[in-house]
Amino acid sequence: MPSVETVRGPVDVGDLGTTLMHEHVFVLSPDVMQNYGDEYWDEEVRVADAIDKLRRLRDLGVTTIVDPTVVGLGRYVPRVARINAEVDLNIVVATGLYTFDEIPHFLHYRGPGTVLGGDEPMLAMFLRDIREGIGGTGIKAAFLKGVVEERGLTPDQTRIQQAIAAAHVETGVPITVHTNGPHQTGRLALDLYATAGVDLTKVVVGHAGDSNDLDYLREIADRGALIGADRFGVDVFNPTDQRVATIATLCAEGYAEKIVLSHDASCYIDFFSGDSQATKEQMLPNWHFEHIHRDVLPALREQGVTDEQITTMLVDNPRRYFS
Repeated sequence: MPSVETVRGPVDVGDLGTTLMHEHVFVLSPDVMQNYGDEYWDEEVRVADAIDKLRRLRDLGVTTIVDPTVVGLGRYVPRVARINAEVDLNIVVATGLYTFDEIPHFLHYRGPGTVLGGDEPMLAMFLRDIREGIGGTGIKAAFLKGVVEERGLTPDQTRIQQAIAAAHVETGVPITVHTNGPHQTGRLALDLYATAGVDLTKVVVGHAGDSNDLDYLREIADRGALIGADRFGVDVFNPTDQRVATIATLCAEGYAEKIVLSHDASCYIDFFSGDSQATKEQMLPNWHFEHIHRDVLPALREQGVTDEQITTMLVDNPRRYFS
């Protein structure tokens, strides 16, 4: 079987096992943390906490997490590698760029059509992460990550997505795209990818599960892409019972082979620090790595989803995505 790159090196795709397809170890704002984070960030405390949370997840039977933390979300692979050395878990990391709208100034003035011109630097960055490794670590990215949010394909977002598509076409590594479920921006992403020659069977339409519009979700699957039912626990966007009912309906219609599951949770996210962290835990008590195995899978079974279909969503679909 083919292998997939992880923080600890290549792993046979047949050994990925039970896989959560959209989780983060950390989501951070590095320049804010460096200047103002002393109140919120203690490196040793956070590392120890992450090790504990990931060990508990491993004890539930999860053997792989796919971490789409890229530039724009505080990606720092050496810290993740330090944590992974203490946890028997496969962590698959990404390359790409996370922004809801404008491109970073670092990239704004260079590349095709810019003041300085030249080749697209994002493509070179993404290819280096995939082929050589990230930031001198030798740890290689195994998939690409971008965003098409409520504002849609702005000029900058179009440029980012074109670079992601080009990196996919050149290397064959798959894509996960953050989308806005209620605004159905997954459709925009798939249209662009199809035009650029992307294999849509290698695309996860992230956060599509925030929507319960069955026609929209069927369209994603019928075009070949995977439905990212990957925000379990974020009940403010879509309550768990409704997410479960939607997936149960799709499974009953034969779409289990087009669904992947996850939480979009993290060991620590600095969007919620200090007092806001306590507020987040009160508002979103189920937004953690253990919600699917402890609560969601029993609920799916009660709605008629079979163990075979659960294995398809958690094991078989991730294996195919990385094959």
